[in-house]
Amino acid sequence: MAETDSRTKTAEKDYSEEIERRAQEIFDFMAPRIGENDLKRLREAFEFAREAHQPQKRKSGEPYIFHPIAVARIVAEELMLDVDTVIAAFLHDVVEDTPRTLSEVQSKFGPEVAFIVRAVTKPKKNKYEMSKQLDNFKHMLNSLQHDIRPLLLKIADRLHNMRTLSSMRADKQMKIAGETDYFYAPLATRLGLYNVKTELENLSFRFRCPHEYEELVQMIEHDKQANASRLKVFTDEIYSILTSHGIKVRVYVDYREPYSLWRKMQKYGDDFHHLKYRHFIEIVFRGEEGYNEKETALRIYQFLTDRFKEKPGGISNYIDSPKENGYQSFHLKLLADFGKWQEVHISSEEMLRNSQLGLTADRNRSNIRHWLDRFKASLKEIARDNHAGGSFIENVVMAFYNDDIMVFTPQGKPVNMPQRATAIDFAFEIHTNLGIHAKYARINGRLASIKTKLNRGDIVEIYTDSNAHPHADWLHHCVTYKARKHIQAWLSRQPQPEYRRCPVCHPIPGEEVVGFREQNGDITVHKRSCVEVIRLASQWGDEIRSVDFKEDDTLYPVEVEIKCVDRPHMLIDIVDSISNQLNLSIGTIVTETHDAIVTIRLSFAVHSFEELQAILSHIRAIPDVDEVKLVM
Repeated sequence: MAETDSRTKTAEKDYSEEIERRAQEIFDFMAPRIGENDLKRLREAFEFAREAHQPQKRKSGEPYIFHPIAVARIVAEELMLDVDTVIAAFLHDVVEDTPRTLSEVQSKFGPEVAFIVRAVTKPKKNKYEMSKQLDNFKHMLNSLQHDIRPLLLKIADRLHNMRTLSSMRADKQMKIAGETDYFYAPLATRLGLYNVKTELENLSFRFRCPHEYEELVQMIEHDKQANASRLKVFTDEIYSILTSHGIKVRVYVDYREPYSLWRKMQKYGDDFHHLKYRHFIEIVFRGEEGYNEKETALRIYQFLTDRFKEKPGGISNYIDSPKENGYQSFHLKLLADFGKWQEVHISSEEMLRNSQLGLTADRNRSNIRHWLDRFKASLKEIARDNHAGGSFIENVVMAFYNDDIMVFTPQGKPVNMPQRATAIDFAFEIHTNLGIHAKYARINGRLASIKTKLNRGDIVEIYTDSNAHPHADWLHHCVTYKARKHIQAWLSRQPQPEYRRCPVCHPIPGEEVVGFREQNGDITVHKRSCVEVIRLASQWGDEIRSVDFKEDDTLYPVEVEIKCVDRPHMLIDIVDSISNQLNLSIGTIVTETHDAIVTIRLSFAVHSFEELQAILSHIRAIPDVDEVKLVM
């Protein structure tokens, strides 16, 4: 027994030394950045957490204190946050997982630290408003109204959990990886934390799809080896050109991570070997005092395009038009001597640092402040609308976006939109009424549907009509929370149809119809000749109902086929009859002529069967029209 105790004490002593060593590395890193008093507070926070967590172990069997130390190190070294946040990182689990209280934390380390710890502590409830996960997300996001630091600490916490996820059961891995991929990685993207976002995505992918992940890792490694020599020649020449002009640079090849490549493969339907731009060339320049970053980037661009052919339309200028999370760089594509286009990123050391630290790099930059204020406003709006369940988090994630593009009004005002945004999203972003009455758009001066997807740099102009209004299918063509919210609100205010129309026979008011009561109590209207209602009547005849399917303002789309003898002005006469004489809007028109016989298909909308019959009679009266029938 004594021998066992001796071994245990030895093991604990070994852990104790390792705990001290890891904590000391954080103190050494922070010492040049903070005063003696703050360094003392930092040591006290570590000892407080160490004592509180002393009996606890991680799933791996290691002392639990390893986790707060690791999170504090991420906060200090990778995110470069202030001393209060590093202190909070040491303490972030003490209130939730130990008998220590928030009042103790506030008494010892002050209100700032207590606020951060409170914001990242999961609230304990007997009954959750939505679900435990969703309530935790909402609690954490509420802190953003006051301070960004709790969100950054939570990301650091999640990053360490993902780095040590292999010790978890498979079901736990899937839960944590799913949360990470859906919520935390997009959040890191919107905060401009490129390195964190990339690592979170890849760790999530690794645990969700281990076979695909390992396969891509091997293919990337093979691609690196196969292309190393010719890429070195290319990067060496770039370095030589730029240094010969007195520009101090680092030039290196950066391969995209497995998850990034997998996502591109899914998006474009390519396999790995046919995927373009599996890597990019990073040119990072150092400037002297008073230098202009844009001028230096353009000088580099000039020298490189004097030597290498530039791909037309291959430039993305994120220096003049930064992404909304603050990312800046100058991207272009150059043709290497080995005959392949190479994606090249030109950035200053400061731009590269900012792309890694995001909001933590400089929280006073105007574009970052604009995003933060806008995101806060979005969260308030979502909370005010009181979305329940999954829709709450879906709307929040929608507000993160995965990436953004900058488009412009005709007056040159920049508007940040998420990728895949359409002219509908743009219209609602400018003003609610512009979206509600949007009819069509002009994109770069060209006529376009309001459902058209936008691209970076587009100049977008929305044209309205007082009679235009949202349609239900608009919800399939917008991605922003703001657009979806106002479209759904408008649709909900419209009178709801008394009956559901059969999707097989498509009845319209005035036809001989019958109703069938569904299991949920709704009545579906069918034509009496409908094969579906005949089948239903044979099995559930007691559910057949008489219905009064009345005409109202609702328009029902119909399609007719016209056969006629070809002659001059035939199509003009038909269009004139429908558009001018009957005052109907034609949806589509398709014509086909064979041996002087013309077949014309037209689609339009009517209010009733009686109106349809009058239209068909009107068309039949046109000279040389032989047959007019409804297309089922």
